[in-house]
Amino acid sequence: MQTQIGTRDITRAQAKQEASTVFLAKVFNWMAIGLAVTGGVAFLTAQSGMVRTLVSSPLFLILVLAELGMVFFLSARIDKLQPATATGLFVGYSVLNGITLSTIFLAYTHASIAATFLVTAGMFAAMAVYGLVTKRDLSGMGSFMFMGLIGILLASVVNIFLKSSAMYWAISAIGVLVFVGLTAYDVQKIKNIGEEGIMQQGESAIRKGAIIGALALYLDFINLFLMLLRFFGGSRD
Repeated sequence: MQTQIGTRDITRAQAKQEASTVFLAKVFNWMAIGLAVTGGVAFLTAQSGMVRTLVSSPLFLILVLAELGMVFFLSARIDKLQPATATGLFVGYSVLNGITLSTIFLAYTHASIAATFLVTAGMFAAMAVYGLVTKRDLSGMGSFMFMGLIGILLASVVNIFLKSSAMYWAISAIGVLVFVGLTAYDVQKIKNIGEEGIMQQGESAIRKGAIIGALALYLDFINLFLMLLRFFGGSRD
């Protein structure tokens, strides 16, 4: 009897691990699609010359506000959205973010942007692996990092008026730590969602879960990239 129970427990654990692996693959696939769309749109917008017109236009602020609205709407309404709608919003957000991020090509050299992307990918991958393999519960760290994120946003707003170079670099350094931590936390959270049975809830739940998970990791990657770009980006001036 003990052998049968032990075998059953092992089988159940293997099933959970396999389900989590499949779900994580779907999440990372959608994240990669979002990053590819953003990168492609950013590069094409910069190459077309539209970015210079965009920067001096009120349209830029409208696009930024639209991005924020799409993120909040998608996060808050994911349970009520159709999978196709959730997917469309995620891809649409990736496009808008690509347009606004095209401005980095005005400030930094192409070589430094590419190098920073590679550094970001390496750091992101390392923390993703940590989030997958660690036995430590990172939920407490996630709450702490979220408070740090709020602090970064508030400090950034204040520094718009203070224009303090020291505060700028401090915000950047803290931002790197925050988004590195959030990456590990979000990956562990997504892994747990996969183990808790989302793969048995039907294609609709799987697709929406993958999209919202991809959005979280996409935001972690993009924000980590932007923070690192402040340190490693070579100015075009």
